[in-house]
Amino acid sequence: MIRERLLGLPRQHKRLLQVITDVLLVWLALWLAFYIRLGSSEQIEPLGGHAWLFVAAPVVSIPLFIRLGLYRAVLRYLGSDALWVIAKAVTLSSLLLALLVYWYRDAPALVPRSMIFNYWWLSLVLIGSLRLLMRQYFLGDWYSVGLSIPFINRVDSLPRVAIYGAGSAGNQLVVALRMGQFLRPMAFIDDDEHLSNRMISGLRVYHPQHLQQMLEDTGVTEVLLALPSVTHQRRRQILAALEAYPVRVRSVPNLSELASGRVRLQDLQEVDVPDLLGRDSVEPRIDLFERCIRNRVVMVTGAGGSIGSELCRQIAGHQPKALILFEHSEFNLYSIHRELKEFLKLQEQPCQLVPILGSVRNPVRLLDVMRTWGVETLYHAAAYKHVPMVEHNVSEGILNNVFGTLYTAEAAIQANVRHFVLISTDKAVRPTNVMGSTKRLSEMVLQALSRELAPILLDDKDVHQVNKTHFTIVRFGNVLGSSGSVIPLFREQIRRGGPVTVTHSEITRYFMTIPEAAQLVIQAGALGRGGEVFVLNMGEPVRIADLATKMIRLSGFTLRDERNPQGDIAIEFTGLRPGEKLYEELLIGDNTTPTEHPMILCAHEEHLPWEAFRQVLLELRQAINEDDFVRTRAILQATVCGYVPEENILDLIHQQRQHGQQAPAVRCVPDEARLTPKSSLLD
Repeated sequence: MIRERLLGLPRQHKRLLQVITDVLLVWLALWLAFYIRLGSSEQIEPLGGHAWLFVAAPVVSIPLFIRLGLYRAVLRYLGSDALWVIAKAVTLSSLLLALLVYWYRDAPALVPRSMIFNYWWLSLVLIGSLRLLMRQYFLGDWYSVGLSIPFINRVDSLPRVAIYGAGSAGNQLVVALRMGQFLRPMAFIDDDEHLSNRMISGLRVYHPQHLQQMLEDTGVTEVLLALPSVTHQRRRQILAALEAYPVRVRSVPNLSELASGRVRLQDLQEVDVPDLLGRDSVEPRIDLFERCIRNRVVMVTGAGGSIGSELCRQIAGHQPKALILFEHSEFNLYSIHRELKEFLKLQEQPCQLVPILGSVRNPVRLLDVMRTWGVETLYHAAAYKHVPMVEHNVSEGILNNVFGTLYTAEAAIQANVRHFVLISTDKAVRPTNVMGSTKRLSEMVLQALSRELAPILLDDKDVHQVNKTHFTIVRFGNVLGSSGSVIPLFREQIRRGGPVTVTHSEITRYFMTIPEAAQLVIQAGALGRGGEVFVLNMGEPVRIADLATKMIRLSGFTLRDERNPQGDIAIEFTGLRPGEKLYEELLIGDNTTPTEHPMILCAHEEHLPWEAFRQVLLELRQAINEDDFVRTRAILQATVCGYVPEENILDLIHQQRQHGQQAPAVRCVPDEARLTPKSSLLD
């Protein structure tokens, strides 16, 4: 096509073509100026008495156009600043031409003085209009103006969209969409009464009260939210209004993402679930945030997980001396290490990144790392978190969550780590599953150790370790987008056409975004003095069925149920999974006190003294080594307040044995080595 061939020309050829075109336009403007003034072409002599003027006009104009940067502007992105440059260039060239006409009194042919005014406005119209038309042509939107002209209906195969927000982000989005040619902008929606029924960028602005009229006038099937700066509460109100209409809703990335270069304006996102929840996060207090991070050696276990990786991002941005990434998954460690290296390079920060492959079930490896690097603050995020998976793998869940936390805490005491923060969960409160009970036992490990000035570690008999570590526990609910979260599952099910599966019609959960949770964890850790259980303010619990309904409707589909059997997507209730609760709680009791941060509460809960709890851990380890799941469950029930398990043990090995098929007895390593390996090498 001609457009592609023109766009593919070298820059010098494009500029030469513009210069030649402007020379022709200057001559045309000059000829028309004479014609309008004289009313006849007979007295115009371009090759005779007026030849000097037709030579002087481009000689005066083109150097001015070059000097003022008229040929540096890219026609596809021509804006108001370029139009202002055109106006200045044409005006200055017309004034210089007027001076020439005034000085050259011996001209061979008549040159009316008023002709200069005609030449000025004609040049302005011809040169400016041609550039505007060429901008539309190169954008591939040659006929877009016709869409807003009455009685002209152009057939268009592109999906039609309306843009909510007629501000700068909305106008930039219009330009991006017209250039990208994958969506057709048809209208603006804006709350500003003064903009209603006005035209912006060739599009009519509709008030939200007239959404139905807008849909009928334009045939829009999708609404794009160009509101990068509004609060989640306001976005929730807007989404609630749009939910009643059969349109898909997507959003433009927020301004911080655009400014950082992580996304482009063309990268449209599905509506964020925080917008549906309407929660606005509280800005972190920098003094609390940096108290345990700035100029310190910080270590994060489970650094490649959803919570651990976000903790690393937040920490890396506040100038730690070194950041130790401790992770057992090679790929996860590689991913977060590469991301943080690029981030620190852009920020030009001197932080040292140390990627360490290792397991929290290896106490020797943990102690080697902490002593070698002189760790001062440790965030323990490594854990198995998937409820049904841990329910079917009881021993692995306990080894990783309970003993992994124990070994990490003991290594921290031996290495004189100053601050230790455990990432816990609301599932630890009166749990109905093994995962929740293991997280409660992890909390109890730290609560017991924090009260001992010189505890005897699990595998020592008489050696007391001086305890200088401040242990802190931070408990919160579900985080949006974490591994195992329902949100990605719902999106995938909607994309496939449904059904959307929810375990129970009344099931509710607390939700918080991963960045907000990570920020509050870091601040809560700075508040700790030893043994506290901090609880994050998660807001109101959310009914999962309502969340699924909103996601279906805001994806442009209708809900299929008894009232609407012809709807697009149904919600299917599958029944509670093993160990799953209808309602999650954040507190075991009601004994809480506020802290200096409005989103963080301090819970005061009962726990066992270390010597008694140490005996429980020894018995629990022996039961696991013997694969005695009945005894393991009995120990959990006797130790964890409120733990009410299912009637049957759901561990897959136990179930196989109950059916009469003995599992192989061969082991790769002894039981003791599985729990307390005796050798490691620091890479």
